[in-house]
Amino acid sequence: MAPKELPHPAVADLEVGAVLLALADENRRRVVVELAARPEEERLCASFDLPVGKSSRTHHWRVLREAGLVYQRDAGNKLYMRLRMDDLDLRFPGLVAAVVAADQGVR
Repeated sequence: MAPKELPHPAVADLEVGAVLLALADENRRRVVVELAARPEEERLCASFDLPVGKSSRTHHWRVLREAGLVYQRDAGNKLYMRLRMDDLDLRFPGLVAAVVAADQGVR
């Protein structure tokens, strides 16, 4: 099976409402915080330990991608993800750092 290109919004099309809505869910925030720890690293989507089923995971990945928080790459039977750190810092300076700081305050 050949990889297919997944749709991702352009930096100029990122909307704060969609980003904040995506971050409102604690599972999606956890993914963003984990990715922010190593923003240059691409991770296998299946590597995240979320307490939800496969269909819920798929939904979370789609919400994160469509909001512009992550870039996903389809590699046949595997899906990889990385944080769009540079794009997010360009469009919403300090947002990812604030999310990470808020998460650390909770723990």
